Amino acid sequence: MPDIAQLLIDIKDYLNITWDDEKTDKNLTGMIKRGMTRLQNIAGVSTLDFKEEGAARELLFDYCRYANSHALEMFEVNFIGELQSLHFEYQAKALEQTEGATN
Repeated sequence: MPDIAQLLIDIKDYLNITWDDEKTDKNLTGMIKRGMTRLQNIAGVSTLDFKEEGAARELLFDYCRYANSHALEMFEVNFIGELQSLHFEYQAKALEQTEGATN
């Protein structure tokens, strides 16, 4: 599990949230955890790297942006291409590992 505290700081910066408030932090932390779980389910793996810049991190930030704006129902509609790419990328990696292990 990546460092939620650092992700919280980074996502607050991304969302231009400049104030410190316990309720806001709690809400955003919940969004981060739910977003991580959803993206891992879509990718079909439990090992997405949200610390490093890349598709998983970008999608998590956008998931939180949509959740914070109360428009989460539109996230998967608007990011279908990126979500499919994430899924295909990690399924291909899993297949390569499986084939490598059997050879």
